[in-house]
Amino acid sequence: MNVMASTLPKSARVLFDEAHGEAWTIRRERAAAMQPAHPADSSLALAAEALADRDFAVAAHTDGPLTPDVLAGVDALVIAHPSEPEWEATVGGSPRFAGEELDAIQSFVAAGGGLVVLVETEEDKYGTNIGDLLARFGIAVESTTVQDYEHHVGAPSWVSAELVPDPHGMPDVLAGVSAATFYRAGALASSNGARVLARTHSSASVPGAALAMTTTHGEGRVAVLADSDLFGDDCIAEFDHRPLWLNLAYWVAGRAFRAADERAPSAAAASAEWADLKEAVEELRATQEADGSIDLDVHDRAQATRRVERIGAALGGLAAHFPHQAAYVDALGADLAAWTASGFAKPDFTASLEAFRPERHREDGIEHLVVFPMYKQNASRDTCFEALIVRTPWPGWVAELERERYDNEKFVPVTLVDYTSGYDSECAVLFPETVATAERPPNNFGGIFCDREAERFRRVCGRAAEIVELNLPPDAAALLSSPELSRDAYVLWDLVHDRTHSHGDLPFDPFMIRQRSPYWMYSLEELRCDLTAFGEAVRLERDDGFAFARHVQYAILFDRLFRFPVTGSRVRNYDGLGGQVLFAFLHREGYLHWTDNRLRVDWSRVADGVAALRERVQDLYHAGIDRSKLAQWIAAHDLVAAYVSPAEGSVWRADRRDLPEVDEPKQLVDLVRDDEFPLSVFYLQLQQKLEPVLARPRR
Repeated sequence: MNVMASTLPKSARVLFDEAHGEAWTIRRERAAAMQPAHPADSSLALAAEALADRDFAVAAHTDGPLTPDVLAGVDALVIAHPSEPEWEATVGGSPRFAGEELDAIQSFVAAGGGLVVLVETEEDKYGTNIGDLLARFGIAVESTTVQDYEHHVGAPSWVSAELVPDPHGMPDVLAGVSAATFYRAGALASSNGARVLARTHSSASVPGAALAMTTTHGEGRVAVLADSDLFGDDCIAEFDHRPLWLNLAYWVAGRAFRAADERAPSAAAASAEWADLKEAVEELRATQEADGSIDLDVHDRAQATRRVERIGAALGGLAAHFPHQAAYVDALGADLAAWTASGFAKPDFTASLEAFRPERHREDGIEHLVVFPMYKQNASRDTCFEALIVRTPWPGWVAELERERYDNEKFVPVTLVDYTSGYDSECAVLFPETVATAERPPNNFGGIFCDREAERFRRVCGRAAEIVELNLPPDAAALLSSPELSRDAYVLWDLVHDRTHSHGDLPFDPFMIRQRSPYWMYSLEELRCDLTAFGEAVRLERDDGFAFARHVQYAILFDRLFRFPVTGSRVRNYDGLGGQVLFAFLHREGYLHWTDNRLRVDWSRVADGVAALRERVQDLYHAGIDRSKLAQWIAAHDLVAAYVSPAEGSVWRADRRDLPEVDEPKQLVDLVRDDEFPLSVFYLQLQQKLEPVLARPRR
């Protein structure tokens, strides 16, 4: 098991039954005792480790009956080929389940649990009553051994399965699965219309026989496979058995990922002092002018003073909750006093901003108090006071990655605990440049509200996946359901993205804050950082075995493809354009397909597609070092226009480029159309259908 993965919280618990004569165990030492000459033939240890490296806690039930108490807290139960010992080496115990156990398992599934059952060739001879269990879910096992002399691997009884895609299935249990072999398999039948995942070919001894099935029962899910070997240690790495196993686990345990967004209580947020501070801030902000000052010809000075004094008094009471912020609280009190003494002129909170250093206290669960006069959110330059309590998620695996690989001393992820009304908005950042200061603000930290990003990802991308009938992998469906998984995915995404702005070939100021450029330059910079973050997530998964990084890949891909292009105004929407470029490139190059009003991603190749686009953007940056600014702008426009059609009236189009001679390239920015790269028909239709979920629900 990957070391970093061991520090990740687990969303689902999988229990392997090993008390009913199973021929398989997840315990290596038990497998060695069962099959001394070749333990792998009795071992599901690799299957268990594959789960443990992902989002699952894994355990074995080794003694006693399966009761409601045993199944309490379990999300998925695995029963792998029970047998009498005359036929198989087993873990011990009777292969027959008592009636009370059958009832307990059925009730467990009906209440939302998942069940995976692995049966075997000639099932009737093994002395088990597994058929009685499966009958409760409308599935029967036919005791036979299927053979196929045309579609097999090694021997006719090692049958190559015909996979049966479900074009409307969400999630798609066969996503990323293109081949599977069943070794001496039986056959399955259904009386309730269970979905067939895999079947024999027409050339088999039992043509069209079901080899793998899924069904639902009450709130739960059941998967049955007619062979127990394909997930054993000898075979799980063959063909696409491992992704099939993971898909099935995520699918049957789907309930575990649909938890509510529960947050730990906050003593500070529950205090009377915080309530008083919030009330005073709300009253104060209602009196402020656009620059943050208070017009004393309109508002009573004494009343404004009392409100500031209430804030100061509340700060004194809250200080005990934030001992690490003692210097900030003191500086904030001084800035408030200076603002009052100035007659409530345009505020300057440089001193308290300098003392506000959340990046120095990146500890998991630590809370920070935030009180500043700030620009209003969502592109407004109006200034007013805001008050927030934020909490930093900084688990051990994030700390390790930042320390060892993605050093980024200013980055700090935060979640919103409570806030004043100005933050009841789409804002997902806490940056120093939004604070009112007399001069350029100190640039000590960059805060990202990963919980807010994750919420809108789940809301918008989840609905988009439904609309386009995406072939959604079950682990991606889990990500779209889980507040915890999606939040952590955004922490890692933002960590790498934020760092990338200052790394790589940079022919211009990476943030472009202080220069005027066409908005496609901003778009390519943000896209470059996201493509880099995606590539790093692929490397973490493939090379370092950190499987959680797969969630980061999904988050980047879905947010870029589905949310970015259709969110916000079309006035020079640089984030939207980056998503348009990614979609158009992947579609043009065949990594995704829009057919019959359904979107199909080639999951086995899509990472290569993202890497190919990243290479093109990197080539642009590398060559840009040797170009003039205008030449780089033109080259960048051509790159974007190769995949996203420019507006018909654009003077930047290569086929009708007509740019006047100017002294400074920035003068040409006014010639950029507000919607230089309009939305395609695909996105116009998607935007209309997504309209009900694009806006964040107000608190």
